[in-house]
Formats: sequence, structure tokens, C-alpha cells
Amino acid sequence: MFFRFRAYGRENVPDKGGFLLVSNHQSYLDPVFCGVAMKRQLCYLARQSLFANWFFSWLIYSLNAIPLKLDEMDLAAVKKVIAELKAGRGVCIYPEGTRTSDGRIAPFKAGFGLLCRRGDAPLVPMVIDGAFECWPRHKKIFSAGQVTVCYGKVITVEQIKNMDNKKLAEVVTDALRRMQNECRTRQGKKPYNY
Repeated sequence: MFFRFRAYGRENVPDKGGFLLVSNHQSYLDPVFCGVAMKRQLCYLARQSLFANWFFSWLIYSLNAIPLKLDEMDLAAVKKVIAELKAGRGVCIYPEGTRTSDGRIAPFKAGFGLLCRRGDAPLVPMVIDGAFECWPRHKKIFSAGQVTVCYGKVITVEQIKNMDNKKLAEVVTDALRRMQNECRTRQGKKPYNY
């Protein structure tokens, strides 16, 4: 109703088996945009503070959210994500750690490679563009607009095992930045200068 939504690269999402969907983070709307174009259900890693409000907590639990403590190594959340991957489900994470302040993709925090290695799951890079314009972090409510998501080529478990966590974070950050600029160019928007 509110968004002109487009999705590209859906064929890159595995039909079966676990996978880690790694996305940039533009707005509170991102979990909806990440999964709406897929035929598969996703689980989402979400910071624990989002579960403080009872109504919002109920809502995000209904979207298969897994709470994550940001101020410490949260082994319970890591084990839950690995269990979901091994059970053949997709798990969506936002390795920037927070929503963007300007629409650009910040360097990803390293560590998500461990989830792929332990969960024996490939990684699907995904970029969201337009959600920042619809609901930037300084606005209290969203506005209508165009949102596009692009699912990139799978990074296999074998490729992931040949990179350390830092290198994988750099590779995925660069891939998403390229995908974002291709997406913006396709829509007639100015690409970001990274």
C-alpha cells in the first residue's frame, strides 16, 4: 500500500537448506523487506533492547526474531542461530550493528563467518535501497516511497572457509556497496561515493 517495492536476484536464494542472509540496515522496515520477496520464512537476529516493550516484543517474536545482547559475547544467541542454520532455515543478520545515518553502508563487523562455518551454511548477500529515504533514523514515522532489494550471488561454505572473519567482512561489505550502487543506478539515483 505504501511502497513501490521491487526485488531482484531472488533466484540466488537457496530453495532448501540453511543460509545466512547478510544485509545492510536502513530502517526499522528492513526485516519486512528482507523476507517479503522470498518463498521461505526467515529468522532474524535483533538487539535485545527491542524486546523491552511487550507489544513490540510479541510482534518481533512472531517474525522469528532471536534476541542478541550487544554489549557482550552472546553465546546463547550464537547457539540458537547455528541451530536454526543446521535445521535448514534462513537467518537474517545486519552486521553494521545499527541503522545507517545517511543511507551508506558502513563497514561490517567481523564474526558472522563463524555462524556460517559452525552452521555449515552458505551466505547470501542482500542489499536494501530506498528504506532509508522512507524511514530515516531521525524520523518518528515512515513515509511512502520506492524500496528495492537485491539478492546477490551465494558465497559458498568452501569459499567462507578460505577466508578469516576480517577478510569475509571486507568482501561482503564491498559486495553490498557494489550491489547498492548498481541498484541505485538502475533506478536513476546517484550512486554513493565509497
